[in-house]
Amino acid sequence: MPQIIETDAADVQAWLENDEAVLVDVREDNELVQARIPNAAIHNPLSRFDPEQVPSDTGKKLVFVCAQGVRSYQAGQYLLDQGFITEAYNLTNGISGWHQAGLPLDMG
Repeated sequence: MPQIIETDAADVQAWLENDEAVLVDVREDNELVQARIPNAAIHNPLSRFDPEQVPSDTGKKLVFVCAQGVRSYQAGQYLLDQGFITEAYNLTNGISGWHQAGLPLDMG
């Protein structure tokens, strides 16, 4: 079975800048309003996760993100296990890791 690939914030930022990745943010609505990666993510909260809302045919890397990297890992691995997708990446340490790397966030 394919495994989700852990990826650091710097790699994800480079992929986004080069239009090589699509972010899927699985945090809840209240978390999203606090901080989000600018202009980047498809919002698909884990509490009402819909596999049909995850683009599988873009030719880009699918990167899952949450607050700490746990829920996003679960969502990506679920889609791999169910055969919805064949490759997935998890933003290691989630939004926290992104922030710690000094990368931009839209706040509030």
